[in-house]
Amino acid sequence: MNPYFDFVKSIQDGVARAKGLTAVGTTAPIQSDQKILLFSPHPDDECITGLLPLRLMREAGMQVINVPVTFGSNVERQPGRATELKNACNYLGWNILKRTGFQNLGKTDVVEILKAEQPDVIVIPHSKDWNSRHIATHFLVMEALADMPADFSCTVVETEFWGAMDNPNLMVEGDTQTVADLVAALSLHTKEVERNPYHLSLPAWMQDNVRRGGELVGGQGGAAPSFAFAALYRLSKWRNGKLFQGLEKNRMLAMGNNLKEII
Repeated sequence: MNPYFDFVKSIQDGVARAKGLTAVGTTAPIQSDQKILLFSPHPDDECITGLLPLRLMREAGMQVINVPVTFGSNVERQPGRATELKNACNYLGWNILKRTGFQNLGKTDVVEILKAEQPDVIVIPHSKDWNSRHIATHFLVMEALADMPADFSCTVVETEFWGAMDNPNLMVEGDTQTVADLVAALSLHTKEVERNPYHLSLPAWMQDNVRRGGELVGGQGGAAPSFAFAALYRLSKWRNGKLFQGLEKNRMLAMGNNLKEII
């Protein structure tokens, strides 16, 4: 008998069992002067790419504020998606930037948000993340940064989902509890995961990130770290109106490593 049959079967069975699960619960958000603004192209992107923000909140006491750039293109679904977003962020202990209505954010809106919040970290999709709204969100925020006063500075973290980055410089480990919390929060986007249960494939995607990151971040031919799950990012610094390399060398940050030192 194939010695790996039970291993593969356990994955299939686990996904089948998870289809019937329901997440409940809320977490009190952390209030801090150290802020992370997570610019989400759609409701649900905050959970998919949120491993680093979640760890920074839990381990460094930073406040996470989700900024929904859009509520999706289906007008009839927008109120529902807003409710689902609230439920997901409440589960994780994240704030949501208060907005009036469901209109897409423009550059002026983003500039005003940056000036008002003065974030230490902003999180955006990278410029080739395939989905048109993800790409538009990248350039929207970058154009807003260019309109900020010269003395404004922050850390810029680029994420990936639909399109993989060619040159990430940071791999962040997620342990079982952290990844399970992201899956649970993502499941609260109920109508979205009904049509496509992509919350159940999130752990597998994070497993594959370990494979990719071992060489993309660690160097071609390098050994993959002993992480079970990870997310890949590109970290830069914005200062004096320009984007600069954020790390002297690529980093793989395990659970227990000091994340704040990179910020």
